[in-house]
Amino acid sequence: MSPEHTETAPNLVERLRHAGLRPTRQRVALANILFSSGHRHVTAESLHDEAVSAGVPVSLATIYNTLHQFTDAKLLSQVVVDATRTYFDTNTNDHHHFYCEDDSSLIDIEGEHIAVSGVPTPPKGSKVDRVDVIVRLRRH
Repeated sequence: MSPEHTETAPNLVERLRHAGLRPTRQRVALANILFSSGHRHVTAESLHDEAVSAGVPVSLATIYNTLHQFTDAKLLSQVVVDATRTYFDTNTNDHHHFYCEDDSSLIDIEGEHIAVSGVPTPPKGSKVDRVDVIVRLRRH
């Protein structure tokens, strides 16, 4: 999906079904907020604020559950910046992030712009799934 790509409600319903999720009214409404304006990074709290502003009656607990369901279904990826801050990313392609500590914003870095070397051999019976790089910034 390109950053400019937007999806219609019927496409979102089909996308949820294809991911193995039942397209409930709340899931479709949240998917519309998440996927209708290109790639973006949200926290559960920011998505909840957007949902409330859009007139979607949903609890913060439901937002958390839905974000984790979408992540498990590979519709989102999770970006853990630190122990207290987690973002959900609509861009599930191979990429990394700049994290601006001044305003808590994330900016995508295309995957081919970072090379990671020296990744250790994983323990027997496991494999490296992915390596996430977060480059931390401070404005001056």
